[in-house]
Amino acid sequence: MEPFDLSDFKRVNALVIGDVMLDRYLWGRVSRISPEAPVPVVKVESRTYRLGGAANVAANLAALGCRVRLLGTKGADDSGETLSRLLTENRIEDRLLTLAPPRPTIVKTRVMSQGQQLLRLDEEETGTICPAEAKILLDRVMELIAEAGVVVLSDYGKGTLDEASCSTIIKSARQRLLPTLVDPKGRDWARYNGATCITPNTAELELIAGKQLVSEENFMDAGRELIKGLQIDRLLVTRGPKGMALFTPNEPPLLIPTRALDVFDVSGAGDTVIATVAAGIATGMGWAQSAELANIAAGIVVGKVGTNPIRAEELLIALRQGHNGTQRKICDPASAALTADAWRADGNSIVFTNGCFDILHAGHIRLLHAAAAEGQRLVVGLNSDSSVRRIKGAHRPILPQQDRAALLAALGCVDMVVVFEEDTPLPLIKVLRPDVLVKGADYTREAVVGHELVEGWGGRVVLTPLIENLSTTGIVERVKGTNKP
Repeated sequence: MEPFDLSDFKRVNALVIGDVMLDRYLWGRVSRISPEAPVPVVKVESRTYRLGGAANVAANLAALGCRVRLLGTKGADDSGETLSRLLTENRIEDRLLTLAPPRPTIVKTRVMSQGQQLLRLDEEETGTICPAEAKILLDRVMELIAEAGVVVLSDYGKGTLDEASCSTIIKSARQRLLPTLVDPKGRDWARYNGATCITPNTAELELIAGKQLVSEENFMDAGRELIKGLQIDRLLVTRGPKGMALFTPNEPPLLIPTRALDVFDVSGAGDTVIATVAAGIATGMGWAQSAELANIAAGIVVGKVGTNPIRAEELLIALRQGHNGTQRKICDPASAALTADAWRADGNSIVFTNGCFDILHAGHIRLLHAAAAEGQRLVVGLNSDSSVRRIKGAHRPILPQQDRAALLAALGCVDMVVVFEEDTPLPLIKVLRPDVLVKGADYTREAVVGHELVEGWGGRVVLTPLIENLSTTGIVERVKGTNKP
């Protein structure tokens, strides 16, 4: 695809409106069947909270670097407070309306074991919010839309967006020449008339078409009829393993093959698609290129456990290195915690090591292989570029963090790479709670950052032998000497 500057995403002001949810994951092990009923007994070992629904769309946009404002509703409850805390942590401007009791915050609880979802529990009320609250919400939309560069309607059919509000928002956006993208729900899509783009999946398209689209010809006909009937500019259909199809009036559909190599969890993939397309269009990128970028983004997030937003850094690695499946190993701290919980619930011991890994050499490889042998899953904490500069000076790092992360992720012994901004990995260690902490033998046990924490929860510290006279600094000095006149 054509090159572009991912830093352009920082210029985007996105307004996301829709059904906001809190995703809760309960991680545990199954070792027996209940004597009360033929169901597995899950011993819950940890809980993880993530942004869901429209909030996940906002999280994807924020992770790409966009400025994001989120409009929706929450309940006057503990889950609502957790939701707002997560929005703040993800750099999303919280403009949620707190609904009067007893209407709760929408919570989706997934019970997870052995990397699989055993059960989902939904806490919600799906009726349309009351007229007075709907008016307050719409007034907030009208207040903020003037500053937006793109509008996203994330409709999960939970009552935040009714026909009148959708019509008013789309009409207002059109008057301002703002692109409006809609993730649809239900059978009545007339409420989305005039939108710039609608992004259903195949099942949603079949629902609105009223039949199964068993052949490619049936699928194409349904897409053409829908885009004509709704008077929209684009229709982008996500097709799972078949990739995507972009429909434009009076043009042949653009078919984009899938980029996913391994599919672990499709939760939130549609949110990633609409967010990435919205960000691309808002920067002036073409529809075809935006859809291709969204396809790459979706291929990355479905390779991870749980609901995960796409990050600009992951896209940059995929575009620079090629989408070879290793991008799924590169996580932000929040996504890393989610995956670590899943691994731990499956009985895996987690090993952690960290460093700058600037110019990967044989000493690093020995350390990483030795670390991997200490447990089932190896997590590598990688100092960010700014962190390396503070530690080693303005002339370092030699390789940017995207390239250093990609090289580490390409190693078979490495299960996850997490870039951290701090000077030490202590905050990351607190989040991941590894069982084993590994450093080179040039350290003493007392000098290893986090050793008190790890040993405090029953873990251990391992110091591995080094290759003598081999270091990145030494390699740099030898190169300098070679280049002297």
